[in-house]
Amino acid sequence: MCRINGIINSYSNNLQSNTIVMRDAMKHGGPDNGGIYYDESISLGLGHRRLSIIDLTEAGNQPMQSNNGLLTLIFNGEIYNFPDLKNDLEHKGHHFNTHSDTEVILAAYQYWGSECFAKFRGMFALAIYDSEKNKIILARDHAGIKPLYYFFDKHSLYFASEIRAFKKLDVSWEEDKDWKIFFLTYGYLPSNATTLKGVKPLEKGSFITIDIASLTIKQSFFLQDHFTEEIKDLHLAKELIKEALDNSVKRHLIADAPIGLFLSGGIDSSLLTILAKKHKPELHTLSIIFDDENYSEKKFQDIIAKKVGSKHQSFLLNKEVFISSLPDILLAMDQPSSDGINSYFISKFAKEAGLKAVLSGLGADELFGGYSSFSRGELISKIKRFPSLIHALAAKLPQDKYRKINFLKNKDLLGDYLFSRGYYTPLETAKLLDIDVKEVLSVLNSTPIPAFVNTLSEGNKTSYFESNLYMEGQLLKDTDIMSMWHSIEVRVPFLDYDFTSLVHRISSNLKFDNRQSKFLLIESFKDILPEEIWNRKKQGFVFPFDVWMKDYTDNLATDKNSIALNKRFKAGNLTWSRYWTYLVSQSFKA
Repeated sequence: MCRINGIINSYSNNLQSNTIVMRDAMKHGGPDNGGIYYDESISLGLGHRRLSIIDLTEAGNQPMQSNNGLLTLIFNGEIYNFPDLKNDLEHKGHHFNTHSDTEVILAAYQYWGSECFAKFRGMFALAIYDSEKNKIILARDHAGIKPLYYFFDKHSLYFASEIRAFKKLDVSWEEDKDWKIFFLTYGYLPSNATTLKGVKPLEKGSFITIDIASLTIKQSFFLQDHFTEEIKDLHLAKELIKEALDNSVKRHLIADAPIGLFLSGGIDSSLLTILAKKHKPELHTLSIIFDDENYSEKKFQDIIAKKVGSKHQSFLLNKEVFISSLPDILLAMDQPSSDGINSYFISKFAKEAGLKAVLSGLGADELFGGYSSFSRGELISKIKRFPSLIHALAAKLPQDKYRKINFLKNKDLLGDYLFSRGYYTPLETAKLLDIDVKEVLSVLNSTPIPAFVNTLSEGNKTSYFESNLYMEGQLLKDTDIMSMWHSIEVRVPFLDYDFTSLVHRISSNLKFDNRQSKFLLIESFKDILPEEIWNRKKQGFVFPFDVWMKDYTDNLATDKNSIALNKRFKAGNLTWSRYWTYLVSQSFKA
């Protein structure tokens, strides 16, 4: 796990120093080593910060060059199937000098070209400079687990793992005027947006090729979502899921540095812990606990820790620690988010536990219907049939949960999603930003939704939106930035490509059952998962922020909007997350 950056700019007089400035703005994500490659003759600079997880020797440092010296690579992430690829390439005659997955990427690209990206099973954002063809390739994994942002025009290319790296340059980046509209509506910036105009995320499952001489760019996709209903037999589906998830967990445990599991006490992390025990007898688990029994899941965490006999550590998080950490949490944010605080603390405690990498259960809810949004289809259909006047008036109701009915006014798929996940309605957002509501609607309608989504079953539609908006835009982004702030790598076995592509092939009727959340996942592992874990009310990874902040929000209410929102929050008509979102929108420096 690392951080990467690069520059192509023939007008830059400080190519080397600018590359280093960008690189070291992200030192927290790669404290073990800093490397650089630059070639003034073509105005190219590549930077790399390393967090050593596989092959801890200096031989694994980057930038790394191929044996023939024609390729230079910088890479952030992990390729979990690199031993298999390495074995294949050795049989084809390739000689390796290190034990790292980085060298395997170089060899794979040498042999297969850009087709190698579809062969990788892992998480990655990378840049390959091909000196023979005078081009640079940027690529990002199938699920968007690892971030990569870039700016491109006819004079230059800038790219980096974090937006903060761009802002360290002596460049007058223009603020994107739409980011607050996205943020107040979603609680995060969707995958097509950043706070800087012209700086955008590389799309997941894609790579771009830049011709250095002409500074022209071409984008290609190597892996994308495909939903089918071909697996209709329950027994077959269960057997395939068991095999695929076990293989994923086994791959995700590969490491030369201390690795453990975050054990929340829920179904997903408990299941990963049990499976991991098969492949790693000496298992390290960690959990967060609270004084408030309404939030603490210690009872369930202890059940699993005892079952697998792990070295288990519980970390107490209280109000005092939370309040004192707020300044650093805001400093850690690379892009504005209403969430991420939970990821901040689990990463902080993982660091204190002496770990370098942690497995997380992220992704299971989106694949198997673990959210309440999966059971709201009938309710949404009913509300959509309400007279349009009711949809319009809902935006002015006092209670937050009823105002969300306004999202269904347009009767489209995005409105359905925002009814479940949206924060401020278009009318509220327009009022908070003092702009016309038509401008808000215009920006929101720019959210890309592929045509094939309309053809999906209701369950798969919800799965698509939860994965491609909520998970990609918020959960993965927050997990990456908060974990790397503490120099911790978070791995997500449920998002292994072989596993997700399998789940996408299973009939919706098998995957989603409104009578039981995550029905198919539970059915597949009932033989090893304790009933106390799966047969209880879903709690989710939630912290008592609203309770802790009740006495503190007066200190944060400094303008007329925040004062009004503070009153709504204290009256119980506005959730803590929505209030926090507005406060972040005011304090975040684009």
